[in-house]
Amino acid sequence: MAGTTPFAEIRARAERRKGGAEALARLLPRPLDPASVAALGDDHILAEMTRRVFCAGFVWSVIEAKWAGFEAAFLGFDPVELSFQPDDFWEALTGDARIVRNGQKIMSVRANAHFVRDVSSDHGGFGRFLAEWPADDQFGLLEYLARNGSRLGGATGQYLLRFLGRDGYTTSGDVVLALRDAGLDIAPNPTSKRDRLKIQAQFNAWAAETGLPYMQLSRICAMSIGENFSPERLMAMGHGNEGE
Repeated sequence: MAGTTPFAEIRARAERRKGGAEALARLLPRPLDPASVAALGDDHILAEMTRRVFCAGFVWSVIEAKWAGFEAAFLGFDPVELSFQPDDFWEALTGDARIVRNGQKIMSVRANAHFVRDVSSDHGGFGRFLAEWPADDQFGLLEYLARNGSRLGGATGQYLLRFLGRDGYTTSGDVVLALRDAGLDIAPNPTSKRDRLKIQAQFNAWAAETGLPYMQLSRICAMSIGENFSPERLMAMGHGNEGE
């Protein structure tokens, strides 16, 4: 886009910070190919929705430590089976020590079970629905998830796509800082539709410029600015590292 920094300059800065091109390349995530996204099971997708919803605003390590309990309590996240559970099943979960007993988030699983089941029925699988959504319209996909799912708006939707392996960018603090530093006219907390469309357009332009997946563009942005973690620490941190 006119007026913004060429991505080659952002990448060069990230390479200098991480010890060179090869060191940076080792830190870049790789998205699943569309066929692999399409093959994702509905139970896997509902499980990841649930994990992202419960991790939002909470210590992720606590959720991970209790995850076996989540799997058992939510019947392996089979969306069809969960869709037919009566009210007392869901009420009982609010007192189930195997999971984090947050009533609103528990009920989001019920709503999202219906959501996944219905989308899967219409598209031959929720994974197929995700795979067929245009890669250059993450804005539209996130809007759809927020509007039709439960508690899937904002960063939760972005991290859902990231952890499922579907290609996409995030708008974490460091990514936004890199976008603003590159000259994109967006707010420090870009939640407006105007700003989010600008971010989509910028990532589309950089994808066309570089041929890189959005996931890698986003990670390079994050590693080009802000706190400079060592490559060793980043490898240990895994997903969501370097402010991304």
